[in-house]
Amino acid sequence: MTLEVERLNRLRRTMESLDVMAVLTADPVNVVYATGVRNMTVFSMMGAFRFVLVLAEGPVVLWEFAGCEHLAASAPSVTEVRIAPDLTPASGSRWAESTEGFAREVADLIKVQPFGGRRLAIERFDHHVTDALRAQGCELTSATKVFASARRIKTAGELAAMRSAMDIVTAALETMRDRIEPGRTEVEVWAELHRGLIAQNGELISTRLAQAGSRTFPYFNEAGTATISSGDLFCVDTDAIGPGGYGADFSRTFVCGDRRPSPAQQSIFSMALEQLRHNASLLAPGRSYESFARSAWAVPERFAPYRYYCLAHGLGLTGEPPYIPVHDPSRPFPVSGAFEPGMVICIESYIGDSESHQGVKLEDQYLITEQGTELMSTMPHALTGSSRHKRLS
Repeated sequence: MTLEVERLNRLRRTMESLDVMAVLTADPVNVVYATGVRNMTVFSMMGAFRFVLVLAEGPVVLWEFAGCEHLAASAPSVTEVRIAPDLTPASGSRWAESTEGFAREVADLIKVQPFGGRRLAIERFDHHVTDALRAQGCELTSATKVFASARRIKTAGELAAMRSAMDIVTAALETMRDRIEPGRTEVEVWAELHRGLIAQNGELISTRLAQAGSRTFPYFNEAGTATISSGDLFCVDTDAIGPGGYGADFSRTFVCGDRRPSPAQQSIFSMALEQLRHNASLLAPGRSYESFARSAWAVPERFAPYRYYCLAHGLGLTGEPPYIPVHDPSRPFPVSGAFEPGMVICIESYIGDSESHQGVKLEDQYLITEQGTELMSTMPHALTGSSRHKRLS
């Protein structure tokens, strides 16, 4: 069974379990999940240019960007390919007429459903499209929950793709690490990670989280033209999407140049690593998210205002639920559920020091198994990780 068929089968089982017999999505990630057909992923994030209708008991119809229909010709999970109508008012075309015609197409297709063809789960369409579908008698609900539920547990084929992505991204990051040199800019170094990923048929990097020196505090400064100096910390979060659209998400922090880490750098690195390892040790099948959060490593008071916004999150085609927040004893825990075998979870750690104005970002990726966990991101934690220098861990 191919990966595409595996995913479609899981999506349909999830639809049936949620009593949803038809889903319509323009989300480019979920279009890939449902069909396996990749096309202009970044462009498709700008509007509803490609979309797919999946029936639990019926066809899978892909509306593809004009001129690209051949891309789905051999897709085992696609029943029919149609040219996507223009549903975007900003285009200046006859979008209103196109929208009405599209709504009629969808309504006709979902009439084959056992319950009479009215209920439709939908996501990522503008209101004029949903208005047109309702005018055709469709009863709309959200498709986001359907896809999130389906994507939560990974198939065997998905796990193989994620391991392959991890190998590619790890090799690219090792090359990037060895290019962290005084005088280079953040983006010059970060470009090495891109080159290694794209050269191996990877997709993209979804954030710009590569920062050096004083820009490592607070976190979430995007990579820019700042010059790196000897002795600077360099934080990078891969946030990479590899071949087939699967994520490899882990973070490392290095020291630039030949200088050994300062006592302050070594101290916050040690704390970040302790936080990461402690929280990773709590992962277990059946453990509730709330129990995990309650037992998480307590960030020292001095550093607590700058901690990472969540303790852990899911991963698949992108970062995905659950996003597990820090436990607040004064409020009910907002996320229900528990870790399940087949989930891929990323553990986050950041220690930011307001006195030295620098921070350390670490993250690892784990698979939840029946027996416990499997570490997927095996690149060592080392401040001076270059092959030219002695490794400290």
